[in-house]
Amino acid sequence: MDSLTQIVLGAAVGEAVLGKKIGNKAMLYGAIAGTIPDFDVFASYFTDTVSALSIHRGFTHSILFSVLFAPIFGWLVSRYDTFKNFRSWSWLFFWAFITHPILDAHTTWGTQLFWPFDIRLAFKTIFVIDPLYTLPFLVFLILAMRQKRATKKRRIYNNIGLLMSSSYLLLTFLFKSIAFYQFEKALENQKINYLQIDTRPSPLNTILWSANIETEDAYLLGNYSFLDSKPIAFESYPKNHNLLGNLVENEKVQRMITISEGWYTITKKEDVLYFNDLRFGLLSLKPKADNFVFQYKIEVDASKNVSFIEMPKNNRDGKQLIKELWTRLKGN
Repeated sequence: MDSLTQIVLGAAVGEAVLGKKIGNKAMLYGAIAGTIPDFDVFASYFTDTVSALSIHRGFTHSILFSVLFAPIFGWLVSRYDTFKNFRSWSWLFFWAFITHPILDAHTTWGTQLFWPFDIRLAFKTIFVIDPLYTLPFLVFLILAMRQKRATKKRRIYNNIGLLMSSSYLLLTFLFKSIAFYQFEKALENQKINYLQIDTRPSPLNTILWSANIETEDAYLLGNYSFLDSKPIAFESYPKNHNLLGNLVENEKVQRMITISEGWYTITKKEDVLYFNDLRFGLLSLKPKADNFVFQYKIEVDASKNVSFIEMPKNNRDGKQLIKELWTRLKGN
């Protein structure tokens, strides 16, 4: 999830664990702890694109990280803070660390919660930024913050925020199952044979859902809103995996295929190959759009070394996508 959401969650968890004893300081340390797992993003400055993608939401988003580093941070804080209880600080850091990847596991990218085992949890029930999850949570956190440390009202406000956000998170599984059923029914009605379906919420909401459908030679992309009145339309994108040729045997190419969970297409423009990760869709809802959110140029140097270069995104495309999403959300 986005940084603000993780800060709010960490602060609320810190308050639940230690707020009664140290007041707003628990929220502060919880908020800091809630952002620490995302420090893995700095790997992109020290390694290649493929390695950085492999590292992201890996070790720092695991149970092992929470278990190992919570006592370390707990000891450090207990050394200089006036509240000297090592066990309580460790408990705060553990819960702030572990709830971060649990929340991230609900997004499309997912987390390697059980690292070093190669298992990525990705429920794909919520977008990385969802105001319906974050804003009510933030309001009740602020209300709790304004109360005195030992008051019952402070705990009630914080618990309401935690309960509302958790309930909404559970509700997204129901939304996903409804959307999945609608995509299945549409494919059946249109007599489309397929191999598998992958569904996810569209940006900033859980009303409009997107689906990738794998067929023998292509992927179908479609959108469904709970406010739709017309049948779902699908756009076809050829896999073009054959364009990789011998590159398919390259170690970095294989890692990218694994990272994308096999949901990718290859496009060729002016003799340059591009790897398109389908899990995150397109920057446009227009028919036959080809500006994928995550598109990588494949470069091969004279020594046959392969590099993946992420294509930059245009802010204008992002603003246009928001407009298109709002229009599409209201029904087809």
